[in-house]
Parts: sequence; C-alpha cells; structure tokens
Amino acid sequence: MATTELPVVVIGAGPVGLAAAAHLLERGLEPLVLEAGDQVGAAIRQWGHVRLFSPWEYDVDAAALRLLEAQGWESPDRDALPTGAELVESYLAPLAATPELAGRIRTGTRVLAVTREGVDKTRTVGRAGRPYVVRAVADGQVTDIPARAVLDASGTWGRSNPLGAAGLPAIGEDRVSAWLAGPLPDVLGADRERFAGKHTLVVGMGHSAANTLLALVQVREEESGTEITWAIRGRSPARLYGGGDADGLPARGLLGSTLRAAVSGGAIRLIREFTIGSLTAPADGDGRVAVAGTGRDGAAVSLQVDAVVAATGFRPDLEMLREVRLDLDPAVEAPARLAPLIDPNSHSCGTVPPHGAALLAHPDENFFVVGTKSYGRAPTFLLATGYEQVRSIAAALAGDTAAAERVELALPATGVCSTALGDREATESAEGAGQGSGRVGFATGSQHGWSGEEPAAGSCCGTAPRPVAASSPSCDG
Repeated sequence: MATTELPVVVIGAGPVGLAAAAHLLERGLEPLVLEAGDQVGAAIRQWGHVRLFSPWEYDVDAAALRLLEAQGWESPDRDALPTGAELVESYLAPLAATPELAGRIRTGTRVLAVTREGVDKTRTVGRAGRPYVVRAVADGQVTDIPARAVLDASGTWGRSNPLGAAGLPAIGEDRVSAWLAGPLPDVLGADRERFAGKHTLVVGMGHSAANTLLALVQVREEESGTEITWAIRGRSPARLYGGGDADGLPARGLLGSTLRAAVSGGAIRLIREFTIGSLTAPADGDGRVAVAGTGRDGAAVSLQVDAVVAATGFRPDLEMLREVRLDLDPAVEAPARLAPLIDPNSHSCGTVPPHGAALLAHPDENFFVVGTKSYGRAPTFLLATGYEQVRSIAAALAGDTAAAERVELALPATGVCSTALGDREATESAEGAGQGSGRVGFATGSQHGWSGEEPAAGSCCGTAPRPVAASSPSCDG
C-alpha cells in the first residue's frame, strides 16, 4: 500500500485529538483516532467537576463546529464557562458521534509504541518516506497499525510530577498511596467525606492547587475540624494570585484574588519554600501520614495530615516514542523550537503565540506531538492553541504550505504585566493588593512559571526573550 493511502493516526480522543480528526477530514485525509479510555474525553471525565477558565467561545474547534452544525448541534452560551463534564457531554461526545468521525475512532485502544516501518531509531539510510507503525493493544490483542503520519495528542494526565524535590519522589512517597488524593479531587462532591473534618495538605502553585484549596475552604466553612495547609516550593504565591479583575480570563483572575483572601484571612495555612523530604505512613496503617521536610531558611517542618493533594503538575510519557527521532528541549521536554516560548524559567511578559507545524516538527517527518503533551513539562495550555496547532498540521500534511504558515487564531489577553511590583511579599499582603500598580502578573501569559519569582529591578519579567516571528497569546484553559 502506498504511504499516501494510509491513515493519519491520532493518539488520543480528547478535544485536540478530535479536532485534529475534523481538520484532517476537511483536507481529504483519512484519520484514525486511538483512545486508551473506554470513551472519548476519558481523561477530562476524571476532572469533570472542575470548571474551565476559558468560555465556550474558545473551547470549540472551528472544523469540529462545522461537523456538529451539519447535524443540527447548537452551541452553548459562548460566554459560559463549562465544567469538564459539560465539555465532554455537550461537545466531545456529540462530535465523536457525527457520521464522519464515529467510524474513525477506536476506544479502549492503548498505544504502546510508535516507530518507522522496518527501521529502528538508529537507522538513517532509507528512513525518509517510510510509513509509521503504531503498535496498540485492545482487548488483550496487540496490533501494528501502519500510518502515513502520526499526531500524538495523548496529553499528560495520569503522569503527575512527584512530591519530592529535584524531580524525584519524596522518600516513602511510593508507600503512602492510600493518603494521596490525586491532583484534582472532587472535594465538594464524590470525595467530600475524605476531607470534611480532616487535615489536608495541598502541594503546588498552579490552577489545580488553587481550585482544590478554595473547595476545601468551602468545606471548612461547613464542617468543623477541617484544616487546610498549603505548601509551595517558592518564596511567594504572588504569581498565582494573578491580576484580579484585569486578568484576560476573568474567572482565572477571580480564582487568584479569592485564594489570596482565604490565606490572609487564616482559612489556609501557607508554608513557603517547603521541600518535602519524606512521607511516613502510620505503623498500623490507620490514621495520619507524617510529612517531614524543611521550610524557609532550612527550618524543620513536620506535619500530620489525613490526605495529601499533589497538585505538582504533569510530565509527558515519552517511553512510547523511543523509536521516533524527536527534537525535544532537554529541560522542558517540548519541541525544541516551541520550548523558548513556554519555558517556565524564561518566559516573560506577553503571551505564548499561536503556533503550528513549523514549530512542532521533528526530525522524523510527518510526526507531531500536539495539545497538552506538546508543552512537555511546562504547566500551561489553552485548548484554542491546540486547535490552531492541528489546523496548521492538517494543512501541512495536505501540502498547503501557505495555510500551514498562516495564523488563524486570535485569543484574549491572558495575563497582566506590571512594571512596579516592588517587594512581592509586601505587594501580596498590602491593602487593596491586586488593584492599580500593585497588580501582579499571572504565571500563564504575563509571567510564566518561576520567572515571576525573581523579577529584575523595575520589571516584572527580567531579561527580555529573543523576538520570535509570531503573534497572539496562549495559556491554561
């Protein structure tokens, strides 16, 4: 079979994977979507209780919308903020059920590996132009699927970063799984009993941590004895508190300002510069887990908690791509040309520009990592940015270079950048913080990741990055 007659395999039936399939179809290419879960949007279903920051306007892909509207689908209120469950049930499930996609999606099919037909990673001679082989398992049966191209949209859910420092698990972390509640527990719903009247430690300084902390605050108001401790590795949570009313995604700005108030009001105990050294389960297997480590100035910290929420972010599964020639940034584990735009060490004011095939290409042609996984270990991503990725890639695979290079995405301003922050800890505690010149840039968009913790004098951003020939913004949905 000629390579051009083979399907384009898309790994993952989440929002970006299904959008990829829709764009490929519009380009006259044959997609085959492989989803490890039993249903589309399987990962999102696990955090279905969480509400997105971005409204429906930015959560629906254009090509997917055209498929849905042909079936009489009506979009929800474009300004409403869907939960994960609503995103799946009102958008992904109907999209997967369209006649065009229904027969091109295989659920319950986990990809084990991707390679080039007949050659391993070390072989160069005769490599170019060979089809890919996608090895997958379904119902215990292993199958090799030939493909003309591969888009890995498998995401990073299920591969959390460890609680320990330096990228390693804390000592004993593997033995306290019964006390670990996952990155986004349903605190106000199915998991409420686990937290009501108990002491919970939340570790992390991202959106997941903020959502969980505020849910715990609500439980604390309703259930006596509920304690909340928040541990961060940095000096200050100011960058998570964000820009308040000036944040380009209002729901996200409200999240930060509400969290600030909960900490200053005493509902949440904050431990800064906390490094977890060990976790120890009770000898009889019943009771609280002991958490030991160091805090500010190396002071010893010891906690007894009923549950630990590891909102420490995620990392990509690269094992299944061992036989593909990838060009990844050694730190971020994102495509090398994309990494400077999202690197949490250096990303500064402004926002991540929309990007497509050119920035996402690898040495093995016609292979792309897209969606959340394309950001590697960087902690931010916006669905609309993923949709722009796959639109561009579909155009490139169809030979439409002009469309692949064209930017067809305009996003809201997604962060705030102040040049008069002064002392961050004073800023966060000052009366009226989050307004006027005291506004603090948010980790996604204006100040990305750790760059916000050590601003240069008179600037929120430190050293300016090298200019990149692209435009418009991106950040966490």
